[in-house]
Amino acid sequence: MMHKSSKTILVIEDDAPTRHLFLDILEAEGFDTIGAENGLIGIEKAQKHLPDLVICDIAMPDMDGYGVLNTLRQHPITAVIPFIFLTGSDTKASVRKGMELGADDYLTKPSTVSELLRAIAIRLEKKQAILKYWYATKSHQTLPVLPTNTTSPVTSESFFPSFPQLKEVFDYIEANYDQGITLSDVADAVGYSAAYLTSRVAKQTGETVNGWIVKRRMAAARPLLQDTDQTIEQIAIKLGYQNACHFSRQFRQYHGLPPKNWRKQHQNQQNQIFQASRNKNLQLINSRSQLGDYIPFNLG
Repeated sequence: MMHKSSKTILVIEDDAPTRHLFLDILEAEGFDTIGAENGLIGIEKAQKHLPDLVICDIAMPDMDGYGVLNTLRQHPITAVIPFIFLTGSDTKASVRKGMELGADDYLTKPSTVSELLRAIAIRLEKKQAILKYWYATKSHQTLPVLPTNTTSPVTSESFFPSFPQLKEVFDYIEANYDQGITLSDVADAVGYSAAYLTSRVAKQTGETVNGWIVKRRMAAARPLLQDTDQTIEQIAIKLGYQNACHFSRQFRQYHGLPPKNWRKQHQNQQNQIFQASRNKNLQLINSRSQLGDYIPFNLG
């Protein structure tokens, strides 16, 4: 079936007959193709042409497929290119290693044409969905980052650190933190494996994806506890937790106090601040009244 909208696919394969076979099949399907006979040349062509998808053999001399993938994932310009491995082995160890580096899919040699085209179609559709999401969210306004101990409502992705490469990750968390999302949901949304995304976020921020989800929920929980009379159960559900016990346990781990105790402590503090302010105002009024007794009304 000929593709109406042409996409460019880079095939990195050291075996010439296999490489040409893949290129011929893809060209017959309407794709623009680029061939590379080894990993180093493949990296150069990926960086130069920025293909829509890369198909890469694992077992190659000089630099294997794992090295190619790791190199491409280290650079923002090539990190988001969908990557499919070609392998003669489908052992769990090889699959796990590739997925931890950020591979999107595997094709075991020999594979059928339908398997090849199906894998490509799924990856390209996923990439298109990610691009649509990015364009839909890139116009969001940014606000100053609020400190973690604030009780003011946090309503923007500006809660998160400013890393352009992680913007779509934080945008997704901001839009969905109250929906019970997990690491897997975020990874699916941005098109990375969970293991690779965890490593990438932790390397740049010092915090895991799950850690950022919890932080965002805690930032939303504090003003709800201090400024509303909603129950712990209501707040838990509002923040995407399945039950109040899970929320309470996580809140205690994060703040050192159960949410009920934290609410009582901070509401007492708030009352004390209010009372102190009220007393100060009363003292000021009294002092002004006393001062008025010594000022003559007729100065002329």
